[in-house]
Amino acid sequence: MKGRSSMFLFKIILQVVFFLYATSFAYSECIEGNCSNGYGTYTFANGGKYVGDWKDGKLTGQGTYTFANGGKYVGEWKDGEENGKGTFVSPQGVKYVGEFRDGKKHGQGTCTYSNGDKYVGGWKDDKMHGQGTGTWANGDKYVGEWKDGKENGQGANTYANGSKYVGEWKDGKQHGQGTLTSPDGSQYSGEWENDKMPLKGSEQ
Repeated sequence: MKGRSSMFLFKIILQVVFFLYATSFAYSECIEGNCSNGYGTYTFANGGKYVGDWKDGKLTGQGTYTFANGGKYVGEWKDGEENGKGTFVSPQGVKYVGEFRDGKKHGQGTCTYSNGDKYVGGWKDDKMHGQGTGTWANGDKYVGEWKDGKENGQGANTYANGSKYVGEWKDGKQHGQGTLTSPDGSQYSGEWENDKMPLKGSEQ
């Protein structure tokens, strides 16, 4: 009796899984146009919606994808992913205008954040990378090299209080040889470590 009950329960679970699997595709459909090779509108089971060009059944060409959470991408596509130039706006109000590769920010682009921060420059795999300029809402401004989303390499940061640091950076911090110029014109040069002023250096 126990074996039969277990078997019956297993069949019920199997039917439920099959139903969920089947219905997940029932709501993914081409509702207008040609979604194989041409121009069409397609709604996805995850709540997303795409309107644009298709090639071999994949999002390829110019198109607009509206995400279920309210985000939106408008631009170029290739083989089902954002590739080329486009604009992405997140539900939080972050706006990126620039180049994409394989669904990620990659190349040159400008990102404006909802808090007032702004970055203009190179990107790699969704992270700030290469030469770029970051202008922050607090009044600071950094111009220089970036790596993996942080200031890395040579760069100059002008602070809201009028002071300026020019030199080496590592992981977003003043690290290496650098010179700090105060608002009164006085300078301090030397070896910096993790944003800390050098113990040994020259003062002018």
